[in-house]
Amino acid sequence: MADQRQSPAAGRLAIIAGDGFLPIYLAQAARDAGDEPLMIRLRNEAAQAFEGFETVTASIADIAGFASIFRQHGINRVVLSGAVKRRPDWRDIRPNWKALRQLPSLVGTLISGGDDALLQAAIGIIEAQGCTVVGAHEIAPALLARVGALGIHQPSDDDQRDVTKAAEAATKLGELDIGQGAVSIGGRVVALEGVEGTDQMLHRVAVLRAEGRISARRKGVLVKLCKPQQDMRADLPSIGPSTVENAVRAGLAGIAVEAGRSLVLEEDKMVAAANEAGIFICGIDMGLPDGGLS
Repeated sequence: MADQRQSPAAGRLAIIAGDGFLPIYLAQAARDAGDEPLMIRLRNEAAQAFEGFETVTASIADIAGFASIFRQHGINRVVLSGAVKRRPDWRDIRPNWKALRQLPSLVGTLISGGDDALLQAAIGIIEAQGCTVVGAHEIAPALLARVGALGIHQPSDDDQRDVTKAAEAATKLGELDIGQGAVSIGGRVVALEGVEGTDQMLHRVAVLRAEGRISARRKGVLVKLCKPQQDMRADLPSIGPSTVENAVRAGLAGIAVEAGRSLVLEEDKMVAAANEAGIFICGIDMGLPDGGLS
């Protein structure tokens, strides 16, 4: 039988890799599709070695260095992946002439902009080098969350009310370009995600519960949504086994993520952990009543 895979576009794909497992999943998906990606590890961010893949290392603020890498390796497509925990200092930026027009905007965003604004600036600079930025979901569409329960457990009526409440809060939070997640317990929003990230937010919920500052009887729900204005090519919400582990520690009943606009990492492992712990994981469609859960 003939190979049905599509040939990759002319030129090579580069995966700019921050921390976490997403970059390696994307690299393997790209290889399975017939591409051979170049891994660009972000210095002081990426912990993975990416064994078996050609890898270079670059500083996140070294625009001239990235341009040189793109040119030397024939890169014309770039995907941004993985967590970046440290914002570069504007004084560390090393531009090239193609990035000079975007430089004032980038500096201003580094000083006072949110994550989405910063990613937009980064995309503009990369594309000024003659590359196209593509989304992680375009490289590995199987990672996108789907509508409905992923495991054996379903949200109760009370859980669905918490999903609705937390989704409202996450939407408003995203409009402000602050974060992507919120926790609602008993119809009360008790936590919003900031720069600390989802896992640290859930740790905060666990501490608040242990201190008796939130209900010990009601469980609650974590919801993660794409920001309303977010570019799908960067920083999609994601969940994985660590999300389940921390949700359990926080005493939550379940996790809901936006279907089609969120990534599910290590799904089999994550769902097995959720099934064992007795919590639900589901994908919700913000365009449907009750997120499509009813």
